[in-house]
Amino acid sequence: MTPGRAHGREEAADTAAGMARLEGYLAGQAHLREARTRAEAFVQRLPWLTATEREEIAERYAEAYAEQIAQALRLVVRRAAELREEYTQRYEELRRRLLCATVAALAAGAAVLAGIAAWALTPR
Repeated sequence: MTPGRAHGREEAADTAAGMARLEGYLAGQAHLREARTRAEAFVQRLPWLTATEREEIAERYAEAYAEQIAQALRLVVRRAAELREEYTQRYEELRRRLLCATVAALAAGAAVLAGIAAWALTPR
C-alpha cells in the first residue's frame, strides 16, 4: 500500500467519524427539541399553574424525557454491540466451515482424478 492510499483511508475514516459525531449531535438536538415540545404541551394542560411553576415543571419534564431517550439509546447501542459480536462469531464459524468444505471437496476431487489417472494408466 502506498503512503498516499494510507493517508486517503485515514482521511476517509476521520471524515466518517466526524460525520457520525455530527449526526449524533443533530439527533441529540432533535430529541431535546422534542422533549421541550412535549413538556410545553404537558404544562399547557395545567392552566392553574403559575408561570414559574410551568417553567419548572416543563424543565423537569424535558429533563426526564431526554434522560429516558438517552437511556433507550444506550440500550440500543449496547444491543448493537452484542449483535455485532454475535454475528462476527457466526461469520467466522461459517468461514471456517466453508474453508473446511472447500478443502475436503478439493481433496475428494484430487482423489477422484488420481483414481481416474491410475485406472487409465493400467495396462489392459
